[in-house]
Amino acid sequence: MRVKCVLCDKVEEIDDGSPHAKKLRNRRNTMHLCSECSERISLRTNERKATGNFNLYREKKTDEPLI
Repeated sequence: MRVKCVLCDKVEEIDDGSPHAKKLRNRRNTMHLCSECSERISLRTNERKATGNFNLYREKKTDEPLI
């Protein structure tokens, strides 16, 4: 399967049977990042976390059922 990175427009070939390829086929809004872009983003995110000015906002989970 040929996929294109959404950031750098690099075209890569991935195995058709891989879980990532299946996710891309079944969920059309899932994006593909090449390994270089993914590494760059994770490196810069970790650098921002190290400064102490990085806030990660997560949704609060409640155990109460919706009625």
